Amino acid sequence: MVANNIFKEHFRGKKVFLTGHTGFKGSWLTIWLEMLGAKVKGYALKPDKISLFNQIKNHLKCESVIADIRNIDRLRKELISFQPDFIFHLAAQALVRESYELPVETFEVNAIGTANLLNAVRELKKECVVVLITTDKVYKNSETGKAFSESDPLGGHDPYSASKAAAEIVTESFRLSFFHPSKFKEHKKSVATARAGNVIGGGDYAKDRIVPDIYRALSESKVIPVRKPKAVRPWQHVLEPLSGYLTLAAKMSDDPIKYSTAYNFGPELEDNLTVEELVKEAISCWGSGTYKNVKTKNAPHEAGLLQLDITKAKKELKWKPGMDSSMAIEKAIRWYKESLEKNSNKFELCLMDIKTF
Repeated sequence: MVANNIFKEHFRGKKVFLTGHTGFKGSWLTIWLEMLGAKVKGYALKPDKISLFNQIKNHLKCESVIADIRNIDRLRKELISFQPDFIFHLAAQALVRESYELPVETFEVNAIGTANLLNAVRELKKECVVVLITTDKVYKNSETGKAFSESDPLGGHDPYSASKAAAEIVTESFRLSFFHPSKFKEHKKSVATARAGNVIGGGDYAKDRIVPDIYRALSESKVIPVRKPKAVRPWQHVLEPLSGYLTLAAKMSDDPIKYSTAYNFGPELEDNLTVEELVKEAISCWGSGTYKNVKTKNAPHEAGLLQLDITKAKKELKWKPGMDSSMAIEKAIRWYKESLEKNSNKFELCLMDIKTF
């Protein structure tokens, strides 16, 4: 509640350009921004038929532009005509396994799409805060057990991870070339990146993500398929990274030079769980269910261990996780259970979670 009051001071009456607003995280962020009193313009692809956005869109006031981030002219037109105070760039091909099937498209959307957005920002003459969302998977991961900090080398085994690392490099190039902090008075742009962990929460229906897989199985009384039960991930409720993005943007508006850099947002290190631990916790919250380990022949590589060091965000932004993994899982599963009730209002479920966060 205190955070929401602080956010209102920075976002009430402000124009926010949000790419990827029809996605899972984008839908939650749109609700939150509108609750804070911001005027939102979204730019994204048409949502999947079964999606949170389609479940809540009738309750939203935002201007919704359905277009591709790779359409340079359309993106520039929509951004410049809106004259935003803040930009949150979430539009992405966000699935690791799909990146193996669509590697070129993944690089086009995630790396070139980021360049397209930043190039459009160059033509924006007013002061603007730009937060670009990447991922915890941007780091070169040798799975040594080290928790990655923002200064660690970037890399990426799979096309998704590599494309997001490329987006970080693109952003740094634009920041140094066109939006250098030392020349802020000339260009008036503050540009930062946010690297979040594995996000869970109600309204995620994506394929090959463990919590949507859990929901689909439990809601149909089926066995939950688990691909990598021992894989460790920095699980966090969707409101955690979104609160980080909002905190970062607010800080950037107060001091556009100091915070124009990269930040990790994730759980405390001791709170990381294996996939199997998450599944067991989810079954407990649901009240019933079973799971089985499945092995896919010739399965693509997925990291077995991934941890984030959030010291920088805690120290510089005064941000920290608001709930532990058990609370995050309980909140996500409760959302799905309540969404199955007759005449349940998905928008109100999201709004209540935000108000009580």
